[in-house]
Amino acid sequence: MVKKFKPIDLGPVKTYPLSERKSKVSTTNFAKVWQKGAGFKDFFNSLPDILAGSHLKAVVAAMATAFQKQKTIVFAMGAHVTKVGLNPIVIDLMQRGVITAVAMNGAGIIHDLELAMVGQTSEDVAASIGNGSFGMAHETCAFLNDAVHQAGQNSAGLGEAVGQSIIDNHLPLPNQSILATGARLGIPVTVHVAIGTDIIHMHPGFDAQAAGRASHRDFRTFAAVIATLQEGVYLNVGSAVILPEVFLKAVTLVRNLDHKLSKFTTVNMDFIQHYRPVTNVVHRPTAHGGQGFNLTGHHEIMLPLIAAGIIEQIK
Repeated sequence: MVKKFKPIDLGPVKTYPLSERKSKVSTTNFAKVWQKGAGFKDFFNSLPDILAGSHLKAVVAAMATAFQKQKTIVFAMGAHVTKVGLNPIVIDLMQRGVITAVAMNGAGIIHDLELAMVGQTSEDVAASIGNGSFGMAHETCAFLNDAVHQAGQNSAGLGEAVGQSIIDNHLPLPNQSILATGARLGIPVTVHVAIGTDIIHMHPGFDAQAAGRASHRDFRTFAAVIATLQEGVYLNVGSAVILPEVFLKAVTLVRNLDHKLSKFTTVNMDFIQHYRPVTNVVHRPTAHGGQGFNLTGHHEIMLPLIAAGIIEQIK
């Protein structure tokens, strides 16, 4: 059946004054024009209080408040954080007492060790995968496999064992190592291994049993840290799968054991937004209290910005 339609009559449309409407953007939240010769604090305050600008300020404020109240701040990191040159930033925040604990995946100990050993890391995979030489550097794997063995002998966590080994073996650049800094300062650096993901797992000297035991001990230490996260801050920087999953399990474990964990801040930082960190770090843990933020951008720019913002606030 064919129907004919007349254009709707707009005459009776109801309107209201613009002044009565709630708007999400106001000139009071706009960016401020940069003045030549101004300092970093001026730059940070000049960012717009809109979307990521307001989120960045909120993250810095949460971390500065947690530091001032002596609450826990956990820095969970993928190995890319080290590979883009940010160890000095992390180490400085550890030395200032801002970072309470560090967590990393299995690749983290490889790149961190190589910096302490020779001051360089990150091999060209494309150039070496074709002939089977990728991951076959002798010194790296021999050192780490020995540290894994020592961890098994001493019932120590994997992060502590590697950090202490860097110190005990007098490697030339321990000041470049997050693991060694943790061992020196008594700051827990936990390592969460997935067997088969790291180059040391390909070597004949690798002791999977000892590595698994040491990594599980680190998980228990990590959970003990998360049990103190009330009013603190948890950052997941550059880990798309392993550490978000570990964090979620630690959160449910400490709640199962009746630790209070209802008000805290979580932050995910990466180049793109991945399902697991957004879900398991930002949303699920804070669903019944606290706040979660997702900051998208390059680590080598975003993390120094955040660190500088915190340092300016806590001085």
